[in-house]
Amino acid sequence: MSTTGHPAVDEAPQVVAEWLNLLCDDLDWQERGRAYLLLTEVLHALRDYLGVDEAADLAAQLPLILRGIYYTGWNPSKTPEKPRSKEAFLSRVAAPFSKAPLEDPERAVAAVFDLLRRKVSMGEIDQVAGAMRGPLQALWD
Repeated sequence: MSTTGHPAVDEAPQVVAEWLNLLCDDLDWQERGRAYLLLTEVLHALRDYLGVDEAADLAAQLPLILRGIYYTGWNPSKTPEKPRSKEAFLSRVAAPFSKAPLEDPERAVAAVFDLLRRKVSMGEIDQVAGAMRGPLQALWD
């Protein structure tokens, strides 16, 4: 495998694979494609529920490829999104799973939040969770 000599670039695919494997293990899923879709949808919903500064602070701590996924399609002028209820967040995340619905969207989102808690600094997670509305904050616990 050719390398660029830049660890963040060279290791990026393995880092994404690790995150997806952890998410599959946490949810007892076999399909990494499903885990990728879940991770993407939660990252996008989270990004859009945060203010611009906090969204950028979180992005700065994501691995290279995941940072690119996080920013894909972002329109900062439309954030934070409204309404920002727990129900709207869960519905947004669950919507792309119409062919094979999520059995428990709340558990799925909580699994991604737990993964972020393990991979992002605790200070940043505290700031992100604190920026969420009360019922959404509970998913971080």
